[in-house]
Amino acid sequence: MQSPLGNFPEAWRAVDRPDLVAPPVLEALTIWSAGEEVLVVDTDPELADTANFCAAYDVAPQASANCVVVAGKRGGAVTMAACLVLASTRADVNGLVRKQLDVRKASFAPVETAVAETAMEYGGITPIGLPAGWPLLIDAAVADTAHVIIGSGRRRAKLLVPGKHLGTLPRAQILADLGI
Repeated sequence: MQSPLGNFPEAWRAVDRPDLVAPPVLEALTIWSAGEEVLVVDTDPELADTANFCAAYDVAPQASANCVVVAGKRGGAVTMAACLVLASTRADVNGLVRKQLDVRKASFAPVETAVAETAMEYGGITPIGLPAGWPLLIDAAVADTAHVIIGSGRRRAKLLVPGKHLGTLPRAQILADLGI
Protein backbone atom coordinates (compact mmCIF):
# COMPACT_ATOMS: atom_id res chain seq x y z
CA MET A 1 0.00 0.00 0.00
CA GLN A 2 1.55 3.30 -1.06
CA SER A 3 0.52 6.01 1.37
CA PRO A 4 1.90 9.28 2.68
CA LEU A 5 3.16 7.17 5.58
CA GLY A 6 5.36 4.93 3.48
CA ASN A 7 5.44 2.06 1.05
CA PHE A 8 3.79 -1.08 2.42
CA PRO A 9 2.44 -4.03 0.43
CA GLU A 10 -0.74 -4.30 2.52
CA ALA A 11 -2.41 -3.01 5.69
CA TRP A 12 -5.12 -4.60 7.82
CA ARG A 13 -7.24 -3.59 10.77
CA ALA A 14 -5.02 -4.44 13.73
CA VAL A 15 -7.84 -6.20 15.58
CA ASP A 16 -8.07 -8.64 12.65
CA ARG A 17 -4.38 -9.60 12.80
CA PRO A 18 -3.59 -10.83 16.33
CA ASP A 19 -0.46 -12.49 14.96
CA LEU A 20 1.05 -9.05 14.30
CA VAL A 21 0.43 -7.43 17.69
CA ALA A 22 1.47 -8.34 21.23
CA PRO A 23 -1.31 -9.77 23.45
CA PRO A 24 -1.68 -6.66 25.67
CA VAL A 25 -1.91 -4.52 22.53
CA LEU A 26 -4.69 -6.66 21.06
CA GLU A 27 -6.57 -6.59 24.36
CA ALA A 28 -6.29 -2.79 24.54
CA LEU A 29 -7.35 -2.35 20.91
CA THR A 30 -10.55 -4.35 21.50
CA ILE A 31 -11.70 -2.04 24.32
CA TRP A 32 -10.31 1.31 23.10
CA SER A 33 -12.90 3.50 21.39
CA ALA A 34 -10.49 4.15 18.48
CA GLY A 35 -9.21 0.57 18.25
CA GLU A 36 -11.17 -0.23 15.09
CA GLU A 37 -9.40 2.61 13.22
CA VAL A 38 -5.89 1.32 13.92
CA LEU A 39 -4.19 -0.42 11.00
CA VAL A 40 -1.23 -2.80 11.11
CA VAL A 41 1.44 -3.52 8.51
CA ASP A 42 3.71 -6.56 8.46
CA THR A 43 7.37 -5.54 8.32
CA ASP A 44 10.80 -7.11 8.47
CA PRO A 45 11.75 -7.49 12.16
CA GLU A 46 15.39 -6.84 11.26
CA LEU A 47 14.29 -3.34 10.22
CA ALA A 48 12.32 -2.52 13.40
CA ASP A 49 14.75 0.13 14.62
CA THR A 50 13.51 3.55 13.56
CA ALA A 51 16.27 4.71 11.21
CA ASN A 52 16.38 1.38 9.37
CA PHE A 53 12.59 1.15 9.24
CA CYS A 54 12.13 4.68 7.88
CA ALA A 55 14.78 4.15 5.19
CA ALA A 56 13.50 0.74 4.09
CA TYR A 57 9.82 1.69 3.92
CA ASP A 58 10.18 5.29 2.75
CA VAL A 59 8.71 6.77 5.94
CA ALA A 60 9.55 10.30 7.03
CA PRO A 61 10.73 10.49 10.66
CA GLN A 62 7.98 13.09 11.21
CA ALA A 63 5.39 10.37 10.42
CA SER A 64 6.87 7.85 12.85
CA ALA A 65 6.89 7.97 16.65
CA ASN A 66 8.98 6.18 19.23
CA CYS A 67 7.62 4.95 22.54
CA VAL A 68 10.25 4.90 25.26
CA VAL A 69 9.88 3.50 28.76
CA VAL A 70 11.13 5.70 31.57
CA ALA A 71 11.83 4.91 35.21
CA GLY A 72 11.50 7.83 37.59
CA LYS A 73 12.88 7.64 41.12
CA ARG A 74 12.14 9.59 44.27
CA GLY A 75 13.50 8.11 47.46
CA GLY A 76 12.93 4.37 47.24
CA ALA A 77 9.88 4.64 44.98
CA VAL A 78 10.08 3.95 41.25
CA THR A 79 7.48 5.31 38.84
CA MET A 80 7.30 3.68 35.41
CA ALA A 81 5.95 5.70 32.50
CA ALA A 82 5.99 5.77 28.72
CA CYS A 83 6.77 8.70 26.43
CA LEU A 84 5.71 8.99 22.80
CA VAL A 85 7.70 11.41 20.63
CA LEU A 86 8.24 11.83 16.92
CA ALA A 87 11.19 9.87 15.55
CA SER A 88 12.75 13.17 14.50
CA THR A 89 13.03 14.18 18.18
CA ARG A 90 14.07 12.72 21.53
CA ALA A 91 12.14 12.72 24.80
CA ASP A 92 13.10 15.43 27.29
CA VAL A 93 13.61 12.86 30.05
CA ASN A 94 15.76 14.97 32.38
CA GLY A 95 13.58 18.05 32.05
CA LEU A 96 9.87 17.82 31.28
CA VAL A 97 9.46 14.08 32.02
CA ARG A 98 11.18 14.35 35.40
CA LYS A 99 9.01 17.34 36.36
CA GLN A 100 5.79 15.77 35.08
CA LEU A 101 6.41 12.57 37.06
CA ASP A 102 7.51 14.59 40.12
CA VAL A 103 10.66 12.50 40.59
CA ARG A 104 14.23 13.42 41.49
CA LYS A 105 15.77 11.33 38.73
CA ALA A 106 14.35 9.99 35.47
CA SER A 107 16.12 7.76 33.00
CA PHE A 108 15.35 5.25 30.29
CA ALA A 109 14.34 1.97 31.88
CA PRO A 110 16.70 -0.95 31.30
CA VAL A 111 15.66 -3.00 28.25
CA GLU A 112 14.97 -6.09 30.36
CA THR A 113 12.67 -4.11 32.65
CA ALA A 114 10.82 -2.43 29.78
CA VAL A 115 10.22 -5.76 28.03
CA ALA A 116 9.17 -7.60 31.19
CA GLU A 117 6.85 -4.85 32.44
CA THR A 118 5.10 -4.22 29.09
CA ALA A 119 5.02 -7.83 27.80
CA MET A 120 6.15 -6.37 24.47
CA GLU A 121 9.27 -6.90 22.37
CA TYR A 122 12.14 -4.44 22.46
CA GLY A 123 11.93 -2.40 19.27
CA GLY A 124 8.15 -2.77 19.20
CA ILE A 125 7.01 -1.18 22.47
CA THR A 126 3.90 0.90 21.91
CA PRO A 127 1.66 3.16 24.00
CA ILE A 128 -1.35 0.93 23.31
CA GLY A 129 -1.65 -1.77 25.97
CA LEU A 130 0.71 -0.37 28.58
CA PRO A 131 0.45 -1.68 32.14
CA ALA A 132 -2.43 -0.24 34.16
CA GLY A 133 -1.47 2.84 36.12
CA TRP A 134 1.46 3.91 33.95
CA PRO A 135 1.40 7.57 32.91
CA LEU A 136 1.59 7.99 29.13
CA LEU A 137 3.22 11.27 28.09
CA ILE A 138 2.58 12.18 24.46
CA ASP A 139 4.28 15.02 22.64
CA ALA A 140 1.72 17.42 21.19
CA ALA A 141 3.42 17.11 17.78
CA VAL A 142 2.54 13.39 17.73
CA ALA A 143 -1.09 14.05 18.61
CA ASP A 144 -1.23 16.71 15.88
CA THR A 145 -0.02 14.27 13.20
CA ALA A 146 -2.84 13.06 10.91
CA HIS A 147 -1.56 9.47 11.05
CA VAL A 148 1.51 8.24 12.85
CA ILE A 149 3.39 4.94 12.71
CA ILE A 150 4.16 3.33 16.07
CA GLY A 151 5.18 -0.09 17.35
CA SER A 152 2.77 -3.01 17.57
CA GLY A 153 4.30 -4.69 20.59
CA ARG A 154 6.22 -6.95 18.21
CA ARG A 155 9.29 -6.14 16.13
CA ARG A 156 7.70 -7.57 12.98
CA ALA A 157 4.86 -5.06 12.57
CA LYS A 158 3.90 -1.41 12.93
CA LEU A 159 0.61 0.29 13.72
CA LEU A 160 -0.83 3.23 11.76
CA VAL A 161 -2.86 5.37 14.15
CA PRO A 162 -4.72 8.67 13.75
CA GLY A 163 -2.69 11.01 15.98
CA LYS A 164 -5.78 12.72 17.36
CA HIS A 165 -6.89 9.49 19.06
CA LEU A 166 -3.70 8.89 21.03
CA GLY A 167 -4.75 11.35 23.72
CA THR A 168 -7.75 9.12 24.50
CA LEU A 169 -5.54 6.24 25.64
CA PRO A 170 -5.65 5.48 29.38
CA ARG A 171 -3.64 7.93 31.53
CA ALA A 172 -2.49 9.85 28.44
CA GLN A 173 -1.32 13.41 28.81
CA ILE A 174 -0.52 15.60 25.80
CA LEU A 175 2.49 17.81 26.50
CA ALA A 176 3.99 20.56 24.38
CA ASP A 177 7.75 20.25 23.85
CA LEU A 178 8.08 16.71 25.21
CA GLY A 179 10.08 15.90 22.09
CA ILE A 180 13.18 18.05 21.65
